Amino acid sequence: MAGGATRKISAASARAHTRKAKQKTSFPLPSGMMRNMVALFGIVILALIYRAIMPLPPKICGSPNGPLITAPRVKLSDGRYLAYKENGVPRDQAKHKFVFIHGFDCVRHDVALLTTTSPELMQSLGIYIVSIDRPGYGESDPHPKRTPKTLALDIEELADQLELGSKFYVMGFSMGGQAVWGLLKYIPHRLAGAILLTPVTNYWWGSFPANLTKQAYYEQLVQDQWTLRIAHYFPWLTYWWNTQKLFPSSSVATFSEDILLEQDRVLMPIFDSYQSKYRDLVRQQGEYESIHRDLMVGFGTWEFDPMELENPFPNGEGSVHIWQGDEDGHVPVILQRFIARKLPWIHYHEMKGGGHMFPWAEGMGDKVMKTFLLGEPFVM
Repeated sequence: MAGGATRKISAASARAHTRKAKQKTSFPLPSGMMRNMVALFGIVILALIYRAIMPLPPKICGSPNGPLITAPRVKLSDGRYLAYKENGVPRDQAKHKFVFIHGFDCVRHDVALLTTTSPELMQSLGIYIVSIDRPGYGESDPHPKRTPKTLALDIEELADQLELGSKFYVMGFSMGGQAVWGLLKYIPHRLAGAILLTPVTNYWWGSFPANLTKQAYYEQLVQDQWTLRIAHYFPWLTYWWNTQKLFPSSSVATFSEDILLEQDRVLMPIFDSYQSKYRDLVRQQGEYESIHRDLMVGFGTWEFDPMELENPFPNGEGSVHIWQGDEDGHVPVILQRFIARKLPWIHYHEMKGGGHMFPWAEGMGDKVMKTFLLGEPFVM
């Protein structure tokens, strides 16, 4: 009887037995395989980040699959080429020889004041202007190590190869105007005078009072605040920021009209119609070594402070002039005024209602040239 008795199994025991059976049938991944999968995932993420922040290599003019060379160029001492264009009277007949430095997102054809200076005045004053493609723009070779000093030395080499003489004039517009500070610092002995047309200011120049730069900085569009903040503090993210689609980037690089004030809304179409003939040349070697490099150099950490420069013409043998509009949405007039006060040897001309594109206003070239070369009063 005892041998034939049936054992009763409780419900709890049955569930426990079932769970153990299920556990025995699972297939756990080896710890080594799990580590490999995590590592692979990490590599994929890093590769995507690297691809996002690393720019494509530039398409060098004259290289296989690169843009054609159509402009005259000089070969610099380090092997790079600098493209240029000659304007005005013939070089050998000139009384006043200028080197012109173009602005952001422009090329050698975009010579501020050229279209608003009359041929008669150019001829009577013997004005010759050689305009360059800054490195990375147009047909000038990129310079990944470009600084305000290297550009100044590039221009000195150009002047020597074109035999402009022991001294020449320099004129720059916007970012090109900012570049003129480098020439005043590094080759003042080669200059006969300088014109800075609404030169871009760097918010991180040391002489600016913190409260002034803070005020000017936060008057910008938010997207431009971030563009300059990244260019200054995180330059290695500049390419990513200006190519990503999640947030709006530089208003200037994207041709936004939000930054334009009254006069610029009138003059920008005039500039655009002129530049449209050369638009494709500007970034043809790639955006990174042209407009992105401009941001990193222009708003990076400079090796000198322009407001600590000494008068390059202590005996009055030359002069430096700044022209600035008080309704410039690109360059804060309050910072330009501070520079003028800090450097009393600067001839500062502020235009009521003037915008960033004021050089394209009718007759402006004649007015600026007569003031600079003949000493006539500047009247808007």
